[in-house]
Amino acid sequence: MDKNLRIVFMGTPEFAVASLNALVESGYNIVGVVTAPDKPAGRGMKMNESAVKKYAVEKGLKILQPEKLKNPAFIDELKSLNADIQVVVAFRMLPEIVWNMPPLGTINVHGSLLPQYRGAAPINWAIINGEKETGVTTFKLQHEIDTGNILLQAVIPIGEDETAGELHDKMKEVGAELLVKTIQQLGEGKLKEMPQQNIAVEIKHAPKIFTETCKIDWNKSTDEIHNLVRGLSPFPGAFTLLNEKAFKIYQSKKEMAMHNFENGSLHTDHKTYLKFACSNGFIHVTDIQLEGKKRMFTEEFLRGYRFN
Repeated sequence: MDKNLRIVFMGTPEFAVASLNALVESGYNIVGVVTAPDKPAGRGMKMNESAVKKYAVEKGLKILQPEKLKNPAFIDELKSLNADIQVVVAFRMLPEIVWNMPPLGTINVHGSLLPQYRGAAPINWAIINGEKETGVTTFKLQHEIDTGNILLQAVIPIGEDETAGELHDKMKEVGAELLVKTIQQLGEGKLKEMPQQNIAVEIKHAPKIFTETCKIDWNKSTDEIHNLVRGLSPFPGAFTLLNEKAFKIYQSKKEMAMHNFENGSLHTDHKTYLKFACSNGFIHVTDIQLEGKKRMFTEEFLRGYRFN
């Protein structure tokens, strides 16, 4: 294994930290870390550093925070790092001048089994669509987003009640292990690249999630609604309206039943349960947040809420 490979790492959120940490712990030579510029956040608009920057500072790694990835000063500085390979985990789109720079190319860690679920929200859409498994793919970057040659993949089963948040935490660890394996095998010249067009599957996409995606349609089935709730939990959260206020649902349970109630009608004993009618049963909501209130379990909510 060639530990002298010069690696530049690019990433921003906490998801990316697991991969960077795995490379550092494995003894790889990280010559630079590229992450988002600090942003003002919170009431005091204090400058907020990305999770990747905080980690890089702690480890004494060289940090680059370009506003624009085509900025000539940034390009020169990146070139001067003389990277053999670049690694991208949860970062922005790179211009060709950046991803094409190192001799061994640029590797991306993507949260799906490509070519399935290309796009911004692969973890969410796999659950929303009721998949029983997903996975992580390492691939080489090229022109079109998420279309480069596949290097390695790892399959991850999805539990029936598993949320996007839980899958995210599992996936970042599996992705980190897969990345180390990929770099190791690339350095040893053992990896055979697989073009995505050679994989015959019906492509499902993972576009960015908008508010409209999050609104629950109670005419759908218990499975579809339960999957939407799981796939959007904990962020941005599936919601409905309760007395004209947004009512977010973070966890739900299915009850299959024939009924004559209007879909979307609310049913409760005012103590232990709150459920909504849908096309083939009811959705029990167990972890919720009413607009303007804190997130809480249903029993606590029922103790304080007065229904009209």
